Amino acid sequence: MTQKPHALLVMNRETFADQFDSTRLERLAELVDLGTQPWTDSLEDPEMSGHLEDVEILLTSWGVPQLNAERLERMPKLRAVFHCAGTVRSFVTDELWDRGITVTNGADANAIPVAEFTFASIVLAGKKAQVLANDARTFREDWNYVSGRGELGNIGRVIGVVGFSRIGRRVVKLVQQLQDVTCLVSDPHVDPLLVAAAGGKLVPLKELLSNSDVVTIHAPDLPETRNMISTAELQMMKDNATLINTARGALVDTKALEVECATGRIQALLDVTDPEPLPADSILYDLPNVMLTPHIAGSLGTETRRMSDAALNDLERYLSGKDLVAQVLHDDLSLSA
Repeated sequence: MTQKPHALLVMNRETFADQFDSTRLERLAELVDLGTQPWTDSLEDPEMSGHLEDVEILLTSWGVPQLNAERLERMPKLRAVFHCAGTVRSFVTDELWDRGITVTNGADANAIPVAEFTFASIVLAGKKAQVLANDARTFREDWNYVSGRGELGNIGRVIGVVGFSRIGRRVVKLVQQLQDVTCLVSDPHVDPLLVAAAGGKLVPLKELLSNSDVVTIHAPDLPETRNMISTAELQMMKDNATLINTARGALVDTKALEVECATGRIQALLDVTDPEPLPADSILYDLPNVMLTPHIAGSLGTETRRMSDAALNDLERYLSGKDLVAQVLHDDLSLSA
């Protein structure tokens, strides 16, 4: 009988409790040898020193420390990391890539709840539901305020998707459920035929911003994308259009957004901000045409188990010598999260 490889779960305590219930731990134990201490939140724990020497596989998630040269030296047999969350940027290092260690992530699985949240936000934005709910606190029994946020409805809308990422392409497909919808996509790195196959039309960012009723952002946080939506871009947006950001706060220039939203001309639905959270004195907290949520679009609670399942599926493929579904390569990080 082939000996199972030694494995270790590395993540914070709350994440471990959420992502690895008894069913998933049992499945994992069928695939690998977890030893006497299957989980840790610290690779510096003295009790882990002997175990780390034999670890061949890590399953990681939120709370995993950076896998630098020093920590990798204590895991000389490590050959694969299965990340049960989204981006791996916070912990991968050149030393890890240099050792040829296989890396996967749960970004595809995490894209599902973000796309669902975004689609729901788009539908509600068509009725201006979020900002009208804020208006209700001011106007109360005087319902004349309903007409103050522009035309309401979801037929014949133009939806602009900035970034044809994992999440962006799911959003493009989801909005096809709306009647007579036009979906514009802006992304300098994508094939127009792929966008068309999903139901969208690839256009320059300027054209997208000036024609869309709802603009939703799904680009990665890279040096070249930071503050990609600033004063000029916001001023291109139509009156009463809605900006949705469930990607990264740094993609939108916060000061420029504060100025534009203070005019009341556009609406903003922000699940992410820069900084995060916003300073207590930010005007965005007080504007009725702005809705803030505390970074909840991505996988939370039991939703995170979808990423655990994806990691376990790829672990099973890895041990069987099959191609991996969610492998991350070093070069991938230049264009994605």
